[in-house]
Amino acid sequence: MGQTSAPAQAAPPIIQAGAPGEPSRVVSVAAATDESHVQYVGADIKFMQGMIGHHAQAIDMAAMVPTHSASDSLKKLALRIDVSQKDEIGMMGEWLTQRGQRVPNGHEHIMNGAALMPGMLTQDEMARLAAAKGADFDRLFLEGMIKHHEGALTMVQELFATPGAGQDPTIFSYASDVDADQRMEIARMEDMLKELPR
Repeated sequence: MGQTSAPAQAAPPIIQAGAPGEPSRVVSVAAATDESHVQYVGADIKFMQGMIGHHAQAIDMAAMVPTHSASDSLKKLALRIDVSQKDEIGMMGEWLTQRGQRVPNGHEHIMNGAALMPGMLTQDEMARLAAAKGADFDRLFLEGMIKHHEGALTMVQELFATPGAGQDPTIFSYASDVDADQRMEIARMEDMLKELPR
């Protein structure tokens, strides 16, 4: 005698609450999981565009390390900064492009007297760094990069303090990662500074 299969259980309905004074309604799984209603705002665009320039300067600083420093630990740190920030610039450029927004070239901060993002080194500070060698360079690099990273933390704080900003899933995830990574690198660089000869 053949077995009869139990009737398939119907999934419970998904109810979306209505606005005040309006009735609730049943919605599909696709509609309930659609995150496209999460919109980006101007502050998100400004954050991504500004962070591209911010990262570009960190890459410029890291590029000096192989020829200006004898420290293996500093060279490893510079390589990590170079690789991670180039990857992030690519991601930010793609995010902006997908939304029809301008993708900065990354070096607009040094042209036309543009305002620097928080923590960025001035042209004079970059010139002093480029002129230094050995332990003097190491100290200037670490102090400058700590300042630079602290500026990125400020940018994240300003983003999340702006009403409606940081809600896009990519922006939220990226800004949260920036905060965690920069804090970790600041702690590491502070330790490296303490180890430098006085």
